[in-house]
Amino acid sequence: MCGRTSCHLPRDVLTRACAYRDRQGYQQLPEWRDPDKYCPSYNKTPQSNNPVLLSRLHFEKGADSSERIIAPMRWGLVPSWFKEDDPSKLQFNTTNCRSDTMMEKLSFKLGSIGAADSPEEWEKVWDNWRLLTMAGIFDCWEPPKGGDILYSYTIITVDSCKGLNDIHHRMPAILDGDEAVSKWLDFGEVSTQEALKLIHPTENITFHPVSPVVNDSRNNTPECLVPVDLPVKKELKASGSSQRMLQWLATKSPKKEDSKIAQKEESDVPQWSSQFLQKSPVPTKRGSAGLLERWLKQEKEEPLAKRPHFQ
Repeated sequence: MCGRTSCHLPRDVLTRACAYRDRQGYQQLPEWRDPDKYCPSYNKTPQSNNPVLLSRLHFEKGADSSERIIAPMRWGLVPSWFKEDDPSKLQFNTTNCRSDTMMEKLSFKLGSIGAADSPEEWEKVWDNWRLLTMAGIFDCWEPPKGGDILYSYTIITVDSCKGLNDIHHRMPAILDGDEAVSKWLDFGEVSTQEALKLIHPTENITFHPVSPVVNDSRNNTPECLVPVDLPVKKELKASGSSQRMLQWLATKSPKKEDSKIAQKEESDVPQWSSQFLQKSPVPTKRGSAGLLERWLKQEKEEPLAKRPHFQ
């Protein structure tokens, strides 16, 4: 469903946009984990690294679960139980996961829940705009033969709201407001069942169409976000003569009674032609040339009425 996001803000600007209040009510800025892996882009695609906001308790035992960090992660979840040595060999798509089945599928049975945080369809550098905070879950995968641990995530989807239903039947699960974000991230104080109550469609979203240039992942320019006007399809109107012809066909179409009269009139016609053009085993030729040829063949034979009779 969701195959493109945008997060083109500089790292320091994104950090300020993710400001929050801790459990004591003090405003805090989240700390970065592996900040060098963050690459701003107007056109984020699956398998790219994106900023994910999550609780510090996932990385530090004994930490306050209300404190937050930002960690770049691979978009497209790679489960911890995956045994291959290459994540690209994963046989199914984990870019998104359905809210109604994510707790049933093996790939999404995780002990922790995070939040994907990607601003989308922005037109200027952050100036008290709100981030589009999308709920997600993440996992860490360690290569069987050793190597760097890979952190990856998937975006949770729900039934589309009324405003988006004409575009797609699914939409991201958006955490509307800092209170919802806090409850979703604070798994140390909020149970999974309580957190799942936050997953539902929301109408509090604006959107606009963008250029097809966004379909090419190599395009990374502001043009990917600029609103465009959709072409309006013009209805073809029939000309005056065509309308008159349609009206004539509607009123002058032959009725069943007329066809019966035509059949009766045809039966009253003398059948001399059938006597003159007798059936022949030779395939019938169409057109005037075929009729003339058969007529000449008949003329070569003397009619029975003119032959002499001998007793």
